[in-house]
Parts: sequence; structure tokens; C-alpha cells
Amino acid sequence: MSKFDYSRGVIADAICARLDAAALVAAREGYARSKPIQYFVVDDLLPEAMAKSIHASFPAPAQMFERRSLREHKYVAAQMDRYDRQAEEALYGFQDPRVVDLVSSITQLPQLLADPQLYAGGISLMTAGNFLNPHVDNSHNNDRSTYRVLNLLYYVSPGWQQEDGGHLELWPNGVKRQPVTIASLFNRLVVMSTGPDSWHSVCAVKRDASRCCVSNYYFSPSPLGGKDYFRVTSFRGRPEQPFRDALLKIDSTLRRAIRVVRPGGIGATKHIYRPRQPDGK
Repeated sequence: MSKFDYSRGVIADAICARLDAAALVAAREGYARSKPIQYFVVDDLLPEAMAKSIHASFPAPAQMFERRSLREHKYVAAQMDRYDRQAEEALYGFQDPRVVDLVSSITQLPQLLADPQLYAGGISLMTAGNFLNPHVDNSHNNDRSTYRVLNLLYYVSPGWQQEDGGHLELWPNGVKRQPVTIASLFNRLVVMSTGPDSWHSVCAVKRDASRCCVSNYYFSPSPLGGKDYFRVTSFRGRPEQPFRDALLKIDSTLRRAIRVVRPGGIGATKHIYRPRQPDGK
């Protein structure tokens, strides 16, 4: 691992400094008025040099795990001790208790819990043609003891523009209606609620470059809305993809049935961080 420029504590300091009184009020108001999928956006989250250092720490796509199917095409990584230490420090900066408390204050969600295991979190990268179809996230953490309630998505690709694609899409009225598009601009943080109806996606990347994202998820002992539920990550087709939509409905039903009978799923290694021991194992 290479030397890192900014520790997780320094990154957390910068996040807290950016979320001053005025920014807190704006974020709280934005989150409160965006329903049923609630979200807030903070631009220029970190000093520019810090954000660029985080971007520079991203590995090449070939060093990450490629997910390619009808559901999605992207590159992900959670085993952070294989990569530049700066990426790991960035991830855990968002797990600092002070940052968690600030997000709780904005969203009015109590008992928020960060996830050191990075279950479904970590870093992700998309290149030209990559996409993520409309989906709702899995309902729980790794051992099903808490509910996933917030997605924190921090974008770090310098110079990324609206025309480059690869933007977050929210579908508050279902996947047959028009989405709300939130551009994946450099140094932008998006925090969105995730529950049984929080359909979201990423439109195809149009630029021959890497769209990079630092992803954290917060959990809670209670689900959004207060009603217990269980769900695997479930995908749908876009409005112009009726055949894919039918296949993805069947896919989601089968995977949920398997997880009910076999909670750990079949075959695939879970997307969690397992740091190597001092002996390298």
C-alpha cells in the first residue's frame, strides 16, 4: 500500500467543516422536501486537493471485480488493503461518529450505524457503456441484524459533466415513469434513503473515462417507515426494456426464494471487507 496524503480523521474534519450551520439547514430542507425517495446533495464537499488525491488512489478497472450481467456492468472493490491506502481512508472518513451524527441530524433518522465491513459498499468505477439498471437495495446488513436505510455516494472524477452520463437516477413514481437525475459531478456527495420502494439506477456512461464513486451505507435497528421487511437487491428493466424487465423480475423472484431458504446465498463470496492478518492470510 502506498503512503496516503489524508487520514480518515482529517477527511472527517473536512466533512464536518463543510457541513456548517448553513449547509446543515440546506441539506435538512432538501431531504425533507424530496419524497418519497428522500435525498440531499452537498457540492464541493472536500478541499479540491483532497478530492483529487482520493480520485488518484482508485485502482484500474482490471484490478477490481467486474460485475457484468443484464442487471449491471461496473467494477467494484471492498477488499481495501489490496489498493492505495488513500481510498480506504476516504471510505472510513464517512464512518467517523461525528459524520454519522451530522447525517442523523440532517435526515432525522436516529440510531444510524456505519458499517466497517463495507457490506455492498467500498469503491466503484464505471467506464464507457457501463450502467446500473433500476433496482431497490437489499434490506439488511451482512448478518441481517440491522436494516439498510441510507446510501452515501461521493463522486470524485474531476471534470465530469452532465453530457458524460453515469448519473444517479431516482424513480420516485416507479420505473415506468420519468426519473429524477442527479449528476455525478466531481466532489459531490449524495445521501439518499433506501427502503422497499427506493428504486434507483445509473444511466450508461458516455465518456471514455472512469466515473469513480466512494460508497458507504448506513444501517439502523429499525427499517424506514417502521414496517419490518426482507428483500434481496431486486432489478427491473428501464421503460424501453420490456423484455429485460420480464427477465429481471423472474431473476429477482428466484434469488429471493433462494435467500429465504439459504440466507447466505449460493456460490458467490459476499461483498465485505476482510482485512488480511499480519501473517498475510
